[in-house]
Amino acid sequence: MAHPSGHPSGDKAQPGLNVQTGQFFQDARDGTNLHDAEEKQDDKKGDSMYNDTFGDEEYAEVKYKVLSWWQCGFLMVAETVSLGILSLPAVVAELGLVPAIILLLGLGLLATYTGYVIGQFRWAYPHIQSLADAGEILLGPIGREVFGTGQLLLVVFIMASHLLTFSVAMNTITDHGTCTMIYGVAGLVICYILCLPRTSAKMSYLSVASFISVFAAVLIVMVAVGIERPWKGSLAATVDTSLYKAFLAVCNIVFSFSGHVAFFGFMSELKDHREYPKALCLLQSIDTILYIVTSVVIYIYAGPNVTSPALGSASPQVAKIAYGIALPTIIIGGVVNGHVACKYVYVRLFRHGDHMHSRGLVATGSWVGIMLGLWVIAWIIAEAIPVFSDLLSLIASLFASWSTFGFSGIFWLYLNKGQLFSSPRKIALTILNVIIVGIAACICGLGLYVSGRSLHDDANSNSFSCANNA
Repeated sequence: MAHPSGHPSGDKAQPGLNVQTGQFFQDARDGTNLHDAEEKQDDKKGDSMYNDTFGDEEYAEVKYKVLSWWQCGFLMVAETVSLGILSLPAVVAELGLVPAIILLLGLGLLATYTGYVIGQFRWAYPHIQSLADAGEILLGPIGREVFGTGQLLLVVFIMASHLLTFSVAMNTITDHGTCTMIYGVAGLVICYILCLPRTSAKMSYLSVASFISVFAAVLIVMVAVGIERPWKGSLAATVDTSLYKAFLAVCNIVFSFSGHVAFFGFMSELKDHREYPKALCLLQSIDTILYIVTSVVIYIYAGPNVTSPALGSASPQVAKIAYGIALPTIIIGGVVNGHVACKYVYVRLFRHGDHMHSRGLVATGSWVGIMLGLWVIAWIIAEAIPVFSDLLSLIASLFASWSTFGFSGIFWLYLNKGQLFSSPRKIALTILNVIIVGIAACICGLGLYVSGRSLHDDANSNSFSCANNA
């Protein structure tokens, strides 16, 4: 029997993967491996330890577990590399060239490690589909509600960021041709329609288009600012700054690596969950390299007055072109996050019922209704906090600090409890993961202070306004 919270009982080892190596390990009782254990699931349907999220889909109308590793990787890229990159050149201007590069590289490597720990945790508990499931393992029913609410709030805020950036883009392209709120509603309708397919596989092809879009847009801006050279002065390796400004910049870096909140969900829809590390490496190699190159190049040529979002640093004509090309990634990034949010609510409602794999009226109508409600909430948030950098820092401080770093450290400590100091390697990893939890707590505490102060002091923060926000 499994513990009600999802823990394996003390008299039986869990069949699955070695969370350290990713290799199959055997059941201590009868010598069966994971494949044999999966064949026995029909006899253990009440035991969450032996059932993944979507169960046997051989005859299902709607099949979820169809993602290849590259499709999963590009979903992760689309969810992560979309909005954060637009704020990074301004981060370099705030921190200085050398500190910014060190932070981008260091946090990128740390995000890779914490992303892998998420994979380890799900290999150990294959029923996990969301942070709520992970929270239940750690803290029982209370953990499920706390972690699940945090995940949903984070993803909805990211959806709001995409709607906000869509309105900024449209104001730039049209020279503020109409009320900003109308652009927000237009973005809501477009994102909602594209979110209607129920499986992540349908989103993966849009994700490839999203990556091409953001890559082309930032490439155009880099070339344009290199030719125009709006900044003719010299740049120092470091700059004088305050704790308030510096930490506000750090929050934007954290946000740029904050895709981890969706990793459990993406992993649950992989055809072969052992290929998750390939998808993670695809994401982290793309985002870390792209972030460093884009932020440094644009900062060097645009200078300390570089704008956030960075696409506004080029001339008005180039900015319009770049925003036009970036529209797919602005929209699709929001669509992927909207899909994650709706999937969490939908799975929570229908996980143990027949509607999960059904195309019937109740199943389809519920998906459509949940999606509409979430996008309306995201639009309200976008209109209430209409300053790009302030919204990003608030999200990063309150939620992304934990979903990207802190929770992963806690997951590792939980997986290795009882052997944290069993070897020099374990001691080193224990210290590392305790430090990671401390980093998350620091980002959350100081980040809330600086983002709250920024929202309070920003004179341009006009909620529900038709004013130009470009």
